[in-house]
Amino acid sequence: MNGFTSLWKEIFLLSWRSQRRLTLLTLASLACSVVAVAASALALREAVDAIVRGDRGAAVAGAVVAGAVYAVNLVLQDSTGLLRSTTADRVGRLELHPRVHRDIASLEGLDHLERTDFLDRVTIVRASTSQLAASFWNAAQAVANVLKLVATLLLLGTVSPWLLILLLFALAPVLCDHRGQGTVKRVEVETAEAYRLQQHLAELAVKADSGKEIRVSGAGSEIVGRQQEAWEAAMGPRGRAQLVAGAWKLAGWLTFAVGFVGGLGLVTYRTAQGHGTAGDLVLAVTVAAGLRQTVQSTVASTTSTAGARRVIEPYLWFRSYVARDRARTTGTTPPPAALSQGITLENVSYSYPGTDVMALDSLNLRFPSGSVVAIVGEYGSGKTTLVKMLSKLYRPDTGRILVDGVELADVDTERWRARSSATFQDFGRFRTVFAETVGLGDLRNIGDREAVRSALRDADAEQLADGLPAGLDTQLGRELDGVDLSEGQWQRTALARASMRPDPLLFVLDEPTASLDAPSEQVIFERYMTRARTLARQTGAVTVIVSHRFSTVTGADLILVLDKGRLIESGDHDTLMRLGGRYAELYGIQATAYSTS
Repeated sequence: MNGFTSLWKEIFLLSWRSQRRLTLLTLASLACSVVAVAASALALREAVDAIVRGDRGAAVAGAVVAGAVYAVNLVLQDSTGLLRSTTADRVGRLELHPRVHRDIASLEGLDHLERTDFLDRVTIVRASTSQLAASFWNAAQAVANVLKLVATLLLLGTVSPWLLILLLFALAPVLCDHRGQGTVKRVEVETAEAYRLQQHLAELAVKADSGKEIRVSGAGSEIVGRQQEAWEAAMGPRGRAQLVAGAWKLAGWLTFAVGFVGGLGLVTYRTAQGHGTAGDLVLAVTVAAGLRQTVQSTVASTTSTAGARRVIEPYLWFRSYVARDRARTTGTTPPPAALSQGITLENVSYSYPGTDVMALDSLNLRFPSGSVVAIVGEYGSGKTTLVKMLSKLYRPDTGRILVDGVELADVDTERWRARSSATFQDFGRFRTVFAETVGLGDLRNIGDREAVRSALRDADAEQLADGLPAGLDTQLGRELDGVDLSEGQWQRTALARASMRPDPLLFVLDEPTASLDAPSEQVIFERYMTRARTLARQTGAVTVIVSHRFSTVTGADLILVLDKGRLIESGDHDTLMRLGGRYAELYGIQATAYSTS
């Protein structure tokens, strides 16, 4: 519970700083609604007793006050809810939602985006930031409603102490609802993965890229069927949990109804026996009649507060994960201005979270400064995992990576990435203005059109830019009223983006030409080999090329052959061909395939 109160305090302070006027109005509305409950009943009792005494003035005054308070209370019932929802929505959307995404983006590595426990909770949190903000105001409403309930019962207690027993009956719906909501929360977390799957399958049917294949293959009915299965796997247990929660709620209200009827019978009997005034009777009947609404509001607000656990607990888990990850990020050493020795891996192993399969297994490698190193191997051999580790997207499970003798873990991540450039096989497609989607490769020069054009020349993408409707100012993305690019054009754009930084120490090309034709591939590799030699002279940069096309890496200084996460061969092209091992075998297979195609 300490985590909840700490979070609510934080949300209140956030509301106070960003939405002070709305926060004040909401608090004032809640306070007035509490006062109105007691004021209306007391004024009505005074009016009735004054009538019995024959005091017309007091009777009229009491009636006027009771009516005015009742009218104010009606207004407050609507305005308080509106103020609460407006304040929560603004804080959730404008403050918490950006904060969640900043926290996700600030995590050093990439493995959290491949963990189902992380994704299950983030799926809930990203869709629920307004509910997170509302959880504080629901708690505040719950406190106000509890105060109303206490005031109501105290008023009944002035008529007869026996009526205070109604408090116990009033607690029954609250406790039962809490029990039911606990079941709902647990099941929602358990079915989050199935829910995410059905969302993904539903999106496949409405996206243009997947829509082409679905229609050509005739897989539409199969996709719909699987989406329906995932929907049932997610919503079936959730529906049953809602039924269980409904049964608990019904039991609570039945318990309260028994106490309510008994309490009214007691008041009527005591009044008939001469214990109390007519005003007491009217007060008791009025307050008891309103007690159902008061208890219902209390139950609703406390249920909403308890129900917020389903978003608060994933959010607290997420924040705890972010804090732990940041605590592991201890690197403060700046990278060298230029590499003199290179990058060394010592006994590096890595397995993806939740699996026992070694993606990298006891690797001992050296990337000499100023060298062009090619990494080859069949699919699943660990090539991409290795280059992501060099970019500090993953941390080794065991072993260490050294940059000029300094552990990469001790090097400041932001500054290391500022001296790195990369294009990955699963490259991003940023639907912005074309110049910006290239310039994102180096934020310092994103507005420098000459730097953008230079990067386009390196990627042999000048003709692509010149052929766009508005050149560098062309908006990308049909959904944004722009133009779309072919897969090969997106890859050229990604290559240009990777060429924006002028002085990297590490330059990674992971399957950089997989979507290009053979002539374009040859031109680009020639340009990037020239660029690699230039960078080597300037900064001692290491250029790492990952490719499944062996013919494109023959000019590399060092070729590393991986198989199931292990290094099985290394050397230049001629050395490996003379060795007659796995590299020579695969090279021969590809050469034969291309010569006969």
